[in-house]
Amino acid sequence: MSDNSVAGKHILITGGASGIGAETALLLTKRGARVTIGDLNEVDGKTLVERINDEGGQARFCKVDVSVSQSVEALFASAIGELGNIDVLINNAGIDHDPKFMLEIEDATFHKNIAVNVNGVWYCMKQALAHMLENGGGHVINISSVAGIRAAPTLSAYSAAKHAVVGLTKSAAVEYARYNIRVNAVCPSFVRTPMVEHVLSKLNERGQKALISANPMKRLGEPQEIAGAIAWLCTAESSFMTGHTVVLDGGMTA
Repeated sequence: MSDNSVAGKHILITGGASGIGAETALLLTKRGARVTIGDLNEVDGKTLVERINDEGGQARFCKVDVSVSQSVEALFASAIGELGNIDVLINNAGIDHDPKFMLEIEDATFHKNIAVNVNGVWYCMKQALAHMLENGGGHVINISSVAGIRAAPTLSAYSAAKHAVVGLTKSAAVEYARYNIRVNAVCPSFVRTPMVEHVLSKLNERGQKALISANPMKRLGEPQEIAGAIAWLCTAESSFMTGHTVVLDGGMTA
């Protein structure tokens, strides 16, 4: 296998039924990877798997609620049982919340963001790390956000969760580097996904224009652009990279 190949690798993607996760699954299977898609959204997840398999790829779907540890355990058991050892975990499952100032955000909203965006990553990382330790290594790719490396006014609960993802990424990367396990994070800014469309729907016209033009490129990112970076991380070309955040933000943080 060449350094830029993912052929034959088993890659598990949480939140893979739509948005960045779905585009990543499509790209990786076109390049020969075997993909397990874990998501709560059974309809879109099964439709995507059917499309991939019809196009000659290899994918399967497993329903999971990443905020529940037992559900995550079942996902990994199913994935390993059906497609063998997991080479790469892509922790992509996540939620957002309506844009509001911090005092206007309900405690329940904060706790839900932590449950999915932090606890979900924690549970999946623990399963993946234990599995990879037994099998000689692997790679964990956590999808954080530009909101995880800078301020995100009106998205404080989401931002707090995504900062935590970066912290988990860096700590685990150092702890497990000697075991041939790499851990990196990808931090997109606003990308044309259902999640961002939801945020836009809650803003007035002025707010929408401000969000879309928040970076020097003056546009939203496209899911395919993020998928391409994730796909590269899945290859051996990134073999000396661990504990880092790959930022794709149109120059927002330059």
